[in-house]
Amino acid sequence: MNLTTKQQTAVDAYIEKLILPSEPLAPLWNRETVIFGKQPKWNYIDGCMVRAMIMYGEFTGDSRLTGYAERFTDAYVTDDGRIPTLNYEDFNLDNVCGGRNLLWLWRNTGCRKYLAAAERIFSGQLERQPRTASGSFWHKKIYPDQIWLDGVYMALPFMAEYARLTGNGSITADISAQLGTIKHKMRDRTSGLYYHGYDESRKAGWSDKETGLSQEFWLRSMGWLCAGLADICETVPGIADDMLCGLLESLTDCAQSDGMLLQLPFSPELEGNYPETSGTLLFAYAAMKAARLGAAGQRVLNAGIAALNAVSEKYISFDGDGMPVLGNICLMAGLGGEPYRDGSAGYYLSEQVTENDAKGIAPFLMACTEYLQIC
Repeated sequence: MNLTTKQQTAVDAYIEKLILPSEPLAPLWNRETVIFGKQPKWNYIDGCMVRAMIMYGEFTGDSRLTGYAERFTDAYVTDDGRIPTLNYEDFNLDNVCGGRNLLWLWRNTGCRKYLAAAERIFSGQLERQPRTASGSFWHKKIYPDQIWLDGVYMALPFMAEYARLTGNGSITADISAQLGTIKHKMRDRTSGLYYHGYDESRKAGWSDKETGLSQEFWLRSMGWLCAGLADICETVPGIADDMLCGLLESLTDCAQSDGMLLQLPFSPELEGNYPETSGTLLFAYAAMKAARLGAAGQRVLNAGIAALNAVSEKYISFDGDGMPVLGNICLMAGLGGEPYRDGSAGYYLSEQVTENDAKGIAPFLMACTEYLQIC
């Protein structure tokens, strides 16, 4: 089966009007950089977008996308494999996300600098990443003893690919142990959903003093978790299948009648709660991929397809120049920091909503790629 006409038109227009015209040091899809005037540097937003274009380009044979991925990466990686704008001492798991693109480029070009850069990410950061007493990575150096769901997608699939490349079974065991801790500590046994954050020290103001957990089930954090688990399942079959299937089933239970998921999916009664597209698309991607890999059944597959179709039909429009406009994207959300983010429902519903940000466009391309494979 093919994508719907609207989906294919949107994909083609994003490629022609957003991706290929973007200068690597000023990508049009990174709304945070545009809004806040950030200087270009290695970051997870661009890493996710490049990952999505590699996936779609490789499956469809569109060498323009894979070629652009190489050109984009070359703007940030030196000939000897250094990434000057990546500070390993930040110990920020988000910065690991682009490592998978480096491994793909190494496999597909044979250029040694990409492997060298990936090796630096592993040895320069992950081997030294601070850990909780229970053995899990801190999300960032500035968030001691804290696990955030986002970190699963950002770091563990790269570790899985690196383990496969090197044949290092201890890395795979580490991934399994960290996922086990997240499932044990952060999963709500009643709903099957996962809390956004966990502070093992209980020192953060947002953490419950008894459980260490944040207050809410935030959609995109669970979307990152779903996508990360699905990618790990593809690289290391069997290691995360049950965890992935359980979360997908629980999110399917929360889906609205049209297939959309809400910013706070377990609280549909809250005033101001809204259908959020980036998290819905990450769910769609993971659901279809899990079904393709045999980790989930028809119900989850149907929910994933419905989610992709709902976003496409209701939240993608086209401007006068034919540019697709994907709306209802939560620009950012987190815990702690400055100004302080308390993890309350009110906080998540107050964060800025934007359009055409990579955190929505990348999952859209990823979900479309999976749909083409599964259908």
